Amino acid sequence: MRILPQIMAAIVLASPALSQCGGGFSSFVDGLKAEAVSMGHDAALVDRFFQGAAQDAKVLKADRAQGVFQKPFVEFSRRLISQNRLDTGKAMGRKYDAVFDRIEAEYGVSRGVLLAFWAFETDFGGFQGDFNTRNALITLAHDCRRPELFRPQIFAAIELYSHGDFDPARTTGAWAGEIGMVQMLPRDILENGVDGDGDGHVTLKTSAPDALMSGARMLSHLGWRAGEPWLQEVTLPAQMDWSLSGPGKPRSAGEWQAMGVRPRAGDLADLPASLILPQGHKGPAFLAYPNFDVYFEWNQSFVYVLTAAYFGTRLEGGQVYDAGNPAPGLDGAGMKALQQKLQARGHDVGKIDGILGAGTRAAVQAEQARLGLPADAWPTAELLNRL
Repeated sequence: MRILPQIMAAIVLASPALSQCGGGFSSFVDGLKAEAVSMGHDAALVDRFFQGAAQDAKVLKADRAQGVFQKPFVEFSRRLISQNRLDTGKAMGRKYDAVFDRIEAEYGVSRGVLLAFWAFETDFGGFQGDFNTRNALITLAHDCRRPELFRPQIFAAIELYSHGDFDPARTTGAWAGEIGMVQMLPRDILENGVDGDGDGHVTLKTSAPDALMSGARMLSHLGWRAGEPWLQEVTLPAQMDWSLSGPGKPRSAGEWQAMGVRPRAGDLADLPASLILPQGHKGPAFLAYPNFDVYFEWNQSFVYVLTAAYFGTRLEGGQVYDAGNPAPGLDGAGMKALQQKLQARGHDVGKIDGILGAGTRAAVQAEQARLGLPADAWPTAELLNRL
């Protein structure tokens, strides 16, 4: 797909307007129209794009209710990874073997990575969402939670519409505006869309080659390192400095081995890696290599990212992880109470939402170390009581 340089430049240069949100919905849409025309879009095309645009209350409800991400890794991963998904994933790998060969040759992205995203995002294209994409994007841009993310997507959708690759009245997808089998936002499609089947269009809803090639190109542009691993399960010694665990704390394979960290299968890669303990030092344990960080450019949820990365290894023949015997975690109310206590002690945990995100994990680990508890970032009732 050819993208007009002046249009893409206008999308980028429109950043000062990204803070605009709220107010009357009709006047907000009028502002979007004016901005689209100022970018160089034909006024008649813009009018057709916005004709019938409406606010979608169901989108806002979905945005406020993402409770599934409150579940711990073991429960969450077992919920998402079924034998049927595993079998279907392997079958899809065989069906599109030539496409995956091309992806691995051109982008260096392993097939298990894309198969896992394809499975989790849409059940291999089986359910891609039934929200009107244009209305979802406008609704979320009008809402003042994350306008800086969604407002540019509207103008990207207009550009796709001008190419005949988006129908404002009929294009549907997820509540957050993602489209197609691997769920990509309009701007990502503009920047990374690939015509994988050679029909002259980037059609992520109906063409698996288009969707898979586009997803691979996006991962490559996000920093995926060709041919490198992303996640490896390890076993741990009975005692070590657990404060060394956590995302963003890479050490060499030799350093981890000197501490008693061992791979469950194969050898450790000669790459920097962080030790990931999703449910503390008594639960599953993984080494996360540099490619693991790219997952967070696709999705910000730690539990989703780890599950997708792990499932990618399973789809390539990896073994079932050892769940261990982790200490019982906190329920939603307990997590919110913990976050409030951590916040009161000066830690930045973000929103009090009961989700064990990066800020809460860091705060938990700091308080565990202060109190002389194993600093493995896993919140327990003991920690809550001690605080």
